[in-house]
Amino acid sequence: MEFLTQINDMLTDRFGPLGPLLAVGVLGFLLILLTLPIFLKKQKDPLARLKEANKDNTPKEKKQSLRLGGKFATLNKYSNFLEPENEEEYSATRLKLLQAGYRGKDAVRTFHFASFALGIGLLAFGALLALVRIATTDGISTTSLLLTVFIPGLIGYMLPKYWVTRRKQARQDEIINGFPDALDMMLVCVEAGQSLDQSIIRVSGEIKAGYPALSEEFETVAQEMKAGKEKSNVLRDMSERADVQDVSSFVTVLIQSAQFGTSIADALRVYASEMRDKRVMRAEEKANKLPTKMTLATMMLTVPPLLIILIGPSIYSIYNTMMNMTVN
Repeated sequence: MEFLTQINDMLTDRFGPLGPLLAVGVLGFLLILLTLPIFLKKQKDPLARLKEANKDNTPKEKKQSLRLGGKFATLNKYSNFLEPENEEEYSATRLKLLQAGYRGKDAVRTFHFASFALGIGLLAFGALLALVRIATTDGISTTSLLLTVFIPGLIGYMLPKYWVTRRKQARQDEIINGFPDALDMMLVCVEAGQSLDQSIIRVSGEIKAGYPALSEEFETVAQEMKAGKEKSNVLRDMSERADVQDVSSFVTVLIQSAQFGTSIADALRVYASEMRDKRVMRAEEKANKLPTKMTLATMMLTVPPLLIILIGPSIYSIYNTMMNMTVN
């Protein structure tokens, strides 16, 4: 008991009244880090051992993975910990990552690993920062200490979600901006005698430099059609991946045109014209919003200098007059 009392007194003298509590917290954090590898440890899959045994006998041209995202295959043994067990949650996360442009088979696993790693790393950084503040500052409050520890961890955990959301929004904007041009090219190809599949392949190659996200979607559609998937399902999947209203309407037009036997060229001509008009309307809408957005900046940057120029000399003259009257 005397030994524990000495340790308690030493921690209190060193770090203040919260010294023992901080010591217990750091000890618990270290125990978690030590037990985490044991918790995550998983027996090696026999198929994985078989692959490693045949690795040297595999030709070089066959070693390259046929599926996307193979570079994060080392996280496979932690899949039970990193991937949601709920199928709906997994599907929702997978769809959001697809909409952001992350198509790898390990995308969900990598996303949760990034959230977990950044959360733990920044939480440790917050704990270190709290210890530094305790050592250099007297009388730090418990609330401030807890905020110093947990806010970096929360930021690290939410940072991948914020990044994916921003990537999704940027990708949607790129698809919206490039879709009218892609429709015009597709209309030209169809009117020239090409089929819809051939026109999609041609358009995907033409717009790859300017709109890579839209080109990637068209390439996926072309490959799925070549693989024998039903055209309506392929187009609906494209609409779901893009998550853009213009693409959804375009898919509906093509499916209805195929169901009712109408001309695809006529449907594309009408819809492409509507998309061009819609793009002009979006540009006019942004132009009309500009004066309203500039009002506050104009008032803050124009009105104060104008008041100084107009009223400044009068105030200066009044000040000099009052000073002369005071002296006299």
